[in-house]
Amino acid sequence: MRFSQGFLDEIRDRVPISAVIGRRVAWDRKKTNAARGDYWGCCPFHGEKTPSFHCEDRKGRYHCFGCGVTGDHFRFLTDLEGISFPEAVEQIAGLAGVPMPQPDAEAARRDEQRTTLMDVMELATAFFQDQLQSANGAKARAYLRDRGLTGRTIETFRLGYAPESRNALKEHLAGKGIPKEQIEACGLVVHGPDIPVSYDRFRDRIMFPILSSRERVIAFGGRAMSPDAMAKYLNSNDTELFHKGDVLYNFSRARKAMQGANGASTVIAVEGYMDVIALHQAGIENAVAPLGTALTENQLGLLWKMTSEPVLCFDGDGAGLRAAYRAADLALPMIGPGKSVSFALLPDGKDPDDLVKHDGRAPFDRVMAQAKPLAEMIWTRESQSGSFATPEKRAELEARLKQITNVIADETVRRHYQQAMREKLNAFFQPQQRDGGNWRSGGGRNGGGNFQRGGGQRGSQANSRTGGISDSLARSGMVRGHQDVPTLREAVLALTIINHPQILIDEYDHIADLEFENRDIQKLRSAVLSEAAMAGSQKFSRETLIVSLEAQGFSTLLKLLDQQVRNARLWTATEQAASEDAREAFLQVLALHQRTRVLRQQIGELEREIADAIERDDDRNIEALMQALREVQTEAARLENQEAIIDGFGVLSGRIKGPAVAG
Repeated sequence: MRFSQGFLDEIRDRVPISAVIGRRVAWDRKKTNAARGDYWGCCPFHGEKTPSFHCEDRKGRYHCFGCGVTGDHFRFLTDLEGISFPEAVEQIAGLAGVPMPQPDAEAARRDEQRTTLMDVMELATAFFQDQLQSANGAKARAYLRDRGLTGRTIETFRLGYAPESRNALKEHLAGKGIPKEQIEACGLVVHGPDIPVSYDRFRDRIMFPILSSRERVIAFGGRAMSPDAMAKYLNSNDTELFHKGDVLYNFSRARKAMQGANGASTVIAVEGYMDVIALHQAGIENAVAPLGTALTENQLGLLWKMTSEPVLCFDGDGAGLRAAYRAADLALPMIGPGKSVSFALLPDGKDPDDLVKHDGRAPFDRVMAQAKPLAEMIWTRESQSGSFATPEKRAELEARLKQITNVIADETVRRHYQQAMREKLNAFFQPQQRDGGNWRSGGGRNGGGNFQRGGGQRGSQANSRTGGISDSLARSGMVRGHQDVPTLREAVLALTIINHPQILIDEYDHIADLEFENRDIQKLRSAVLSEAAMAGSQKFSRETLIVSLEAQGFSTLLKLLDQQVRNARLWTATEQAASEDAREAFLQVLALHQRTRVLRQQIGELEREIADAIERDDDRNIEALMQALREVQTEAARLENQEAIIDGFGVLSGRIKGPAVAG
């Protein structure tokens, strides 16, 4: 009797593998962690005295590091007890409390048909592979070579090429005796009542076979070689074998990469085929991708079958952020205790392939290490959506957060999310504090400007021009001679690096690419990088670095920067801040700084293009350019408002504590 994959998955999910194996194996109390579903014992397949047999409920797999046996629920019973597969299924179904399916002649016929169609797909895969290595595939081979793929990687993923001819695959399969009905059922040709003669669906494309969880080819993705193609990427249409929203590219390999004691700790969802393949070649084998569309509920379910907290990786640009927020909204109703997602945002303009192409996996690993939890993504989106200077706006934010978290189905998790959001709101809108002769708000959009008194709006504007420097400091000899006063943002970046040199070591590439508008800080950055280069792999202390910088004439600038951040009460930039807090704040300010520079460049370019269009009397293009300029200016204004969050950042981070600083 044949069993549907859905039935087998259901009974496996209902019964922990430890419950099946635990009836035959005594678990070792010292090595076993039952709370995590992690079990160790002596292997029942070979005689041993030291436990080397491991099973993990989360993965539903067992493995012996002594004799090498591995498998799932059914394999354990068939191998250890010598029973047939249907008998093993019956035992597991009994433990799960699920009745065995009744024999179904139609289901048996469909299973047989699926097997036949998979055989056809295998023939098509081999044909595409052969074509890639032929004279027809020269252009495709050159493209893959330019993308940095090795022959071994091409073979591992069974990449191929579909020739330009309209009927190359169709004629090949017909020559193998495959009837046209099966070719059509596999989605390999375009056919229909209004198409007199069917023709190949994939033409002049690099072919990516898409595998089932059982590692059988069930569909293809094709990347067009011609820049004039209607679609850059084209997937198989839905068939008896394939439903796009239910499949993840590289699912089977990623699942294998997570098995065993030394397996990957999570699974990473990236955007496309080439991202997965490039990461695999760099040694990151636990990546998957949806098939050219936004992540679906079923695909998210597949991720959760592999790990309790998959990492969703998106580009750091506007489109990537929007996709990340959509994924957050998709996941939120379905999370539960120990079941969530986190988000890794790539540097703007980079994809995984870019990160690993030249420097290996290290840059990508750094991005993964900075992945944000789901709750942080929700908070970031809502708290950066505008100005909250009035009570009404604050109430609106609170109501929106409550509405968003109410969709969480699990009552316990929902309660904890609502509590976390209340705590963030309380910190964000901290009660006003007396600061000398003025009142300051602790957070919120435009908080400092709207809640100051004593200086009014004019005082606020003057303060913003001097980056938070007090009037007495602005009149002092320290500032005289420094007409190019640093912005507060640049002061934070520079001083954090100096006070916490480990950030310089960890983020050297980003800091080396960093550009400051302030000329003095730009010179300071060059001196700091030179010190790091001379130190090499050896660590150097903050004190040693400052002594060297003062000897090079930066003493006055260092005092100026220190006074700026202390007047602004930005504890994360001072030496008293905990290293993890300083690093987190630095990366946030760095991202804001880099994005702001990009937006300024875009505004300048658009203004020049508008001027050119006006000279040419190109009215049609002027309106489009003006609309683009307004959109960029809106984002720039949003980031400018967001900079208020830097002021008082030490208050926003709950871990940062410090004494009051004299202004």
